[in-house]
Amino acid sequence: MKVHGTFQVSDFKPASVEAVPRISTALPVGVSTMTKTYAGEISGQSATLFTSAFDPAQGIGSYVAMESFEGSVAGRSGSFNFLHSASTSGQNRASEFFTIVVGSGTGDFKGLTGTGGIAIDPDGTHRIWFDCEFAP
Repeated sequence: MKVHGTFQVSDFKPASVEAVPRISTALPVGVSTMTKTYAGEISGQSATLFTSAFDPAQGIGSYVAMESFEGSVAGRSGSFNFLHSASTSGQNRASEFFTIVVGSGTGDFKGLTGTGGIAIDPDGTHRIWFDCEFAP
């Protein structure tokens, strides 16, 4: 089943990772947390742990994000985790990966599996979709 929604990001905050040894590279590595609010067939909120190596001046880099979602998808409710990553050379999204974490679902999402994706429209609208299967 393919379901769609939109989302808005709030509370984007850098996080401390002092216990991790630092190695200097051409792109700085950072960790942040954020909250997302979803609307549409996907409705609810997520808490996101976001790791990136990114140069905002050039618009190049990559990210990996783990999200803990709580809400409804296609009229079913509960919580689950999903993971996504992508790279950019400044004008595009490439090398995208998106998966629902197997075994992470609660409520109606127990046994949920699937993939998905994220797109950002030219007007800045953030879109998300899941191509998922619910357990019988």
